Amino acid sequence: MARHPSWSDEYWLLLMQLYLRRPAGVKPLYARQLVELALELHIPPQYLYSQMFRPRKIDTPTLQHLWDTYSRSPKKLARAVRLLRGMSGFGQAGEFYEGVAVNESWERFFKPIGDGVEAAPVKLMMVLDLYFRLSPITMVPETPEVGELGKLIGMPATEICRVMELYQCCDPCLRRPPLPDGKLASACKELWQQYGNDNPEKLAALAAQMRNFFNS
Repeated sequence: MARHPSWSDEYWLLLMQLYLRRPAGVKPLYARQLVELALELHIPPQYLYSQMFRPRKIDTPTLQHLWDTYSRSPKKLARAVRLLRGMSGFGQAGEFYEGVAVNESWERFFKPIGDGVEAAPVKLMMVLDLYFRLSPITMVPETPEVGELGKLIGMPATEICRVMELYQCCDPCLRRPPLPDGKLASACKELWQQYGNDNPEKLAALAAQMRNFFNS
């Protein structure tokens, strides 16, 4: 994978700390800690995930030096990480790389929609995955699958059903009124256009991976 423009070799300290966290080794692609680090650095999780494999086969003198210096000294590594995070401009790609545009589309997927809507698109995507597993008559708070998803993603069952009602307005197989105005409805429409018209197996595979984000 090509080097990301926002990547700095200093970030190996952060990635190494995550790698060494028990159980030591490569963390799942959408593990919460990996996603949070990606948001902090403005670097997609996929890139950090690929980088996390490199300590298994160290291929640069810089990485070898960092590994030899810190891998057996967690306290020393923690101090170095604190110093790095305290640097002026840390995590602000625009200051480190002047003129490089930061594409935050993937970041918005994990952040609240805003304007009074606390849910993030990643949660709405999980609801859409469940939508395709239920029938309209079972899209009610009493359905066990709805309650289980609510516990997983931290969303009330009533809110999940409200989102499913919005998805019904997007579903061409159902005769429902047009979508109402609002941030939540717009987000549901965007996710339907992205995933609802595609192979549901792709959505199911992504939702299965995202469980690592909510479980960790």
